[in-house]
Amino acid sequence: MIDYQSVFGRPVPRAWGWPVAGGGRAPHVEGGELYAGTSSQLCGLFPFAVSSGTSVRGVPIGRHLLTAEPVGLDPAEWLRQGLVSNTGVWVQGQPGIGKSAIIKRMITGLVAFGGAAVVPGDVKGEYSHLVEALGGSVWRVGRGLHSLNPLDSGPLRAELAAAVGSAREQLAETVRVRRLTLLEALVSIVRRGDVDVTERRLLGCALDAAVRAGEYSATPAEPLVPDVLRALGEGSEQLRSIAASPDVPGYHRAVRELVNTLALLCDGTIRGIFDRQSTVTSDLDTPALSLDLSALDDDDDDALAAGMLCSWAWSTAVIDGARVQRHPDRPQRTVAVVQDELWRALRVAPGLVERSDRITRLNRHRGVISFQITHSMDDLEALATSTDRAKARGMVARNATLILGGMPEQELDQLRRITPLSDGEAALVTSWAASPTWVGGALHPGRGKYLIKSGERIGLPVSLRLTPNELALYDTDGVFAASDQAGRLAATLAAAG
Repeated sequence: MIDYQSVFGRPVPRAWGWPVAGGGRAPHVEGGELYAGTSSQLCGLFPFAVSSGTSVRGVPIGRHLLTAEPVGLDPAEWLRQGLVSNTGVWVQGQPGIGKSAIIKRMITGLVAFGGAAVVPGDVKGEYSHLVEALGGSVWRVGRGLHSLNPLDSGPLRAELAAAVGSAREQLAETVRVRRLTLLEALVSIVRRGDVDVTERRLLGCALDAAVRAGEYSATPAEPLVPDVLRALGEGSEQLRSIAASPDVPGYHRAVRELVNTLALLCDGTIRGIFDRQSTVTSDLDTPALSLDLSALDDDDDDALAAGMLCSWAWSTAVIDGARVQRHPDRPQRTVAVVQDELWRALRVAPGLVERSDRITRLNRHRGVISFQITHSMDDLEALATSTDRAKARGMVARNATLILGGMPEQELDQLRRITPLSDGEAALVTSWAASPTWVGGALHPGRGKYLIKSGERIGLPVSLRLTPNELALYDTDGVFAASDQAGRLAATLAAAG
C-alpha cells in the first residue's frame, strides 16, 4: 500500500479521490447548491416523510416503529402541555394484541411517578396480581366474599358530616344524585327495561326516607336497598301523593311492579351481594385499589352488570373523597381509573350508557386519567336502543387519546366516524390484524403494536416490549398455559406407562 503522505509530504484528503489512474482525483471541488422544498414537492426524491419527534415525557410505552424514538404517554402531562383537551383514553383492538398489557404498563409507571391506580369491576381478576405487587389492596366481591352496598357514600360520608352551609348542601346533593342514579340503574338491570318518571320520583322519595331513618337511628348507618324497599312498602303520605293513590290498597297496586323489582335485588339471583353493608374499605393512600368481580363472571349478565356499575360508583366516591380530604399544602395526586370490558355492563338494559356516565363522570381538573377498554365498536353498536348507541359513540369521541391495536378494515370504517385516520394509518392498523387462517403456533401479528392517536395529529405507531418481570405479572393466558402444562405432563405420564 502506498503511503501518499510520505510521497507528497502532506495528508491527502480522500474526498478528492485517489491520485492514481481511475482514482477520481480532482484538484478542486465546487461547492454544492442548496435547494429547499416541501415533502409534497420533493416526495419522489425523499419519500420517507414521518411525523415530528415524539415526546419522551410520561410512562415509557415502547419505541416508534419508524424512527425507533422512545415514546412516553401521560395524559395528565399532555393536558398540562396543551396537547390534549382531556385525560380520557379509549383502548380498542382484537383479543390477543395486548390491550391489558399496555394498560398495566401505564398503571405501573403512573404509580411509580407517585400516582394511584383504581381498577373497579375487574371482571376476569387479571389486574389483581399487579395491584398486589404494587403494594395495593384487592377486594374480591361475591357470595361468601366481600359485599358492596350500592348506596354507600364511602369516604364522602365523613366529609358530609363535617361540612356546613352551602358546602354541605352541595356535597349532600352529589351523594343523593349518585345514589339515585345507581338505584335506577339497578332497577333497569333487573327488569331489563327503563324506569318511568313516576318510579323515579318514588325511588327518590323512598331513598330520602331511608337516609333519614339511618341518620336518626340509635346506630347511624348507610342506607341499604332493603331500607328503600321498606320505605316503599310503608307508603308515606308523600309516596301515596306521588303515586296518585290516596288509599293504601290503591297505592300498593300502583307500586307493585317497582316493589317486586327491588325485592329481586334482595331475594333474586344477586341476593347477598348488594343488599348488605359494604365490607370493603377505601384508602387512596395506597398505591392501587381493585374490586375483583371474577367470582361473578359465571353468573348471568344481571349480576355482573350490577357488580360493575356498583364498583364504578364506589370508585368514584373514593376518588371524590380523596379530593375533598386532600390537604391544601399537598399536591394533587394523579389517579388512573381502568374500565375494562365495559360493554358487558352497558348492553344489559336500555339507558345504562347515560346512567353509567352520570355515575362515573369525573372532571379532568380532579387529576383523573380514565382508560376505557373494549374489543370492537360492534360491542357498542349492539346496545339496546339507537339512543344508547349514539351516546356510546359520543362516549368514545369524548376521549382525547385513542390507543388502537390490530383490527380489520370494517372496524376502522366505524372509527373513522369518530376520529380521522389517514390511509397509511389505516393500512398499518389492519396489517396488525390476525389473518383468517388455521395456522397454529404463532403469536398474534399485532401483539405489542399500537397506534396512538389524538385529534388531527399523525398517529404514533409504537412497539411495546415487556420486561421478564412484566411478562410474569401481565400474563392473561396463565390459565391456558397451566392447562397446556398439565396436558403435556399427563401425556408424558401416559407414554411412560
